[in-house]
Amino acid sequence: MKISYRAHDYGKCSTTELADRISKHDFNGVQLAINKAIDGLTAEPGTLNENLGKEIKDAFKAKNLEITMLGSYFNPVHSNKELVKKNIVKFKEHLKYASSFGTKYVGTETGSFNDDKWTYNPLNRTEEAFQEVKTILSDLLITAKEYDTYMTIEGADGHCMYEPKQLKRMFDEINNGYMKIIVDIYNYLNLTNYQDNAKIFDECIELFGDQIVIFHLKDFIVKDDKLVQVGLGQGIMNLEYILPRIKQYCPNANLIFEGVKPEDIETSLALVKKYI
Repeated sequence: MKISYRAHDYGKCSTTELADRISKHDFNGVQLAINKAIDGLTAEPGTLNENLGKEIKDAFKAKNLEITMLGSYFNPVHSNKELVKKNIVKFKEHLKYASSFGTKYVGTETGSFNDDKWTYNPLNRTEEAFQEVKTILSDLLITAKEYDTYMTIEGADGHCMYEPKQLKRMFDEINNGYMKIIVDIYNYLNLTNYQDNAKIFDECIELFGDQIVIFHLKDFIVKDDKLVQVGLGQGIMNLEYILPRIKQYCPNANLIFEGVKPEDIETSLALVKKYI
């Protein structure tokens, strides 16, 4: 299985320097949010093109790294509707030029009525929220089909797709063959359910199966009544249970380290390779 790293967790710098930094570890690729990872690039509407995509792809390829997924995360239920419109255009441009970067996947989450905080709001768990997100994702899927790329979606406890079953409902209602799933178990956890992380993983496998194309790998501890990320194997995520089952049920999925600090990379890689 291929293992990638979220590029901006290594800091923002030039494409060549970023590729060089990440290539010092045994990764196969990167998850790339252009504006967060590469100096001088904003990825605002109108800035992406085939030449830029190829230039960035080639810089990573020179270090034996591929671009596993482009991140174009935005909040579809943000109260600033002009911002939402701009981000829709931005996401569509990522879908259009994804192949120039050497990937078929463009990822986002499903947002929160708390705008830029992306945290729990009671409105997130309403039918209104579901329908508002559905309208926007359905439109994005038309563009994904046009360019033969995939919109990849992940749910999270504080977001509008707050549990796997809610995301599955969305998937069943709108998927045109160009929607795929990102599973991030940590995102579904809170102080009341964190001990059920393996159970939530099993639910995701049962609901989505091989429609899962990316797993975000995270570990955590509970500190001061909060869930806090740590390096893989340093916390209480049941990775000894989860990792072998990823290999068993989704052998073609991509594994992506997200929020793993550079100093924790080597021990985290050793743990993952023990099981996959």
